[in-house]
Amino acid sequence: MIETPAREVPVRPRARRHAVILAAGLVALLVTAVLSIGIGSGDVGFGEAWHLLFAGGSGYDATLVHSMRVPRTILGIAAGAALAVSGALMQTLTRNPLADPGVFGVNAGASAMVVMSISLFGLSGFTGYVWFGFLGAAFASIVTFALGARSGAGSSPMRLALAGTAVSAALTAFTNAFLYFDSASFAQYRTWIVGSLTVPNADIVWQSVPFVVLGLVLALGLGGALNALALGEDAGTALGSRLARTRLLGGIAVVILCGATTAAAGPIAFVGLTVPHLLRSFTGPDHRVLLPYCAVFAPLLVLLADILGRVVLPHGEIQVAIMTAVLGGPVFVLIARRKRLAEL
Repeated sequence: MIETPAREVPVRPRARRHAVILAAGLVALLVTAVLSIGIGSGDVGFGEAWHLLFAGGSGYDATLVHSMRVPRTILGIAAGAALAVSGALMQTLTRNPLADPGVFGVNAGASAMVVMSISLFGLSGFTGYVWFGFLGAAFASIVTFALGARSGAGSSPMRLALAGTAVSAALTAFTNAFLYFDSASFAQYRTWIVGSLTVPNADIVWQSVPFVVLGLVLALGLGGALNALALGEDAGTALGSRLARTRLLGGIAVVILCGATTAAAGPIAFVGLTVPHLLRSFTGPDHRVLLPYCAVFAPLLVLLADILGRVVLPHGEIQVAIMTAVLGGPVFVLIARRKRLAEL
């Protein structure tokens, strides 16, 4: 029996379908943001929180809503988008399905430099140590690629993963050494290293958002070039793509996104690793679709994890990085068992 070949989905209906899914994702993200502002571990209920949001006021409850819940929600959206987009970028730039800011030591580099800035220079505000976060993220990326490269043959996914693990371990030891000799830095660092959307000063959030927006704009503009890069060196060059330029701009976007997010919220695991793989089941390998999906649906995941962390315990909260690890770990294992991660 001769099978009739399946017809390809026309471009316009496919684009229309993606537009509808993205619009639905934006609506779901808006609803989740509303819940994030209205739900918390404090005594301010959902209705009262939204009344205080628009009515204003100067009491404790109003401060809780305006200075904690709203910035926390904004940071969750920014961090989710930044981590997932940077993870997708790293997986394509390195052709390594296990690439993400944590695996390649980028988060460890940013963390080490932030701790050094706190310990040596006494910096405490975002605008002070965000530049050290950028520097640490860039340093870790360069060292990882240098160690993972093979002379005359580029770099292999396995070598890059091993190099990232080694760099991360070394930078973590460097960080611990600073903390051991400086107890004052440890007091500030221990709340930050867990990975939390709760910040001591709302200005940290508003100062980090422009960096995340810049990184996202740069990354989203590389969608077509990343498609050419994913085809391989020869095919990408034949299509007229400037691969070196794509790698450079992609690397800059990763450093901006990871540096800003890590400086503001601390290291948050599994978002950059799991979300791109999960979304490729719906988008395919087209980065012009994958990156917008990451920017919309990853914040949804982060906010849901944060909301769950606020209500799962009768007293107190579980930080968002712990919740994303609890939720993202099993999901990634399931994805790894059901599909070939090497297919980027």
